[in-house]
Amino acid sequence: MARRLFVFDQPDRFTAGVVGEPGDRAFYLQARQGGALVTVGLEKSQVAALAQRIGEVLVAVGEADAGGVAAGKEAVERTRAERTGADGALETPLVELFRVGVLALGWEPETASVFVEARPVSEDGEYPEVADDDPEGPDLLRVRLDGDGARRFAIRAAALVAAGRPACPFCGQPLDPAGHFCPRMNGHLN
Repeated sequence: MARRLFVFDQPDRFTAGVVGEPGDRAFYLQARQGGALVTVGLEKSQVAALAQRIGEVLVAVGEADAGGVAAGKEAVERTRAERTGADGALETPLVELFRVGVLALGWEPETASVFVEARPVSEDGEYPEVADDDPEGPDLLRVRLDGDGARRFAIRAAALVAAGRPACPFCGQPLDPAGHFCPRMNGHLN
């Protein structure tokens, strides 16, 4: 199958979103530019890591200060009960083009922008570097965001992850309404 490249250099929208209820949610990244809409599936931990690393990159390059990151974390706590806002809702049709295996993140000083790249899960477990003009290789989603857009994405994505089931105060695993097997409490239900 021919390789598909989805490059959004000036996206109208880039967001993380979910389908389902806490404990049974599917996570997605979605980019739109003009009439093009691309949706890829990924894990909750990948969304959390992406949000955290974008914040760290913005602080490292001076696009955000530690106070701004702290304010963003406070905003996440305030919106913990909200699953998604209007900005975070996924657009339809919701068609997962691939499941993300590798996420890459970088900073382009020439354009003062963050870029996010997503590639599908590899069947053989290998992720070789492939030039954009190579017709063979894995599909690729690449999105460039200015500092403000990257900051907004990171805050929304962190809020989305935090809106799931609350964590057990002892082991950190998600709590189910009926309790859970807590290894730190010797297996007692809490």
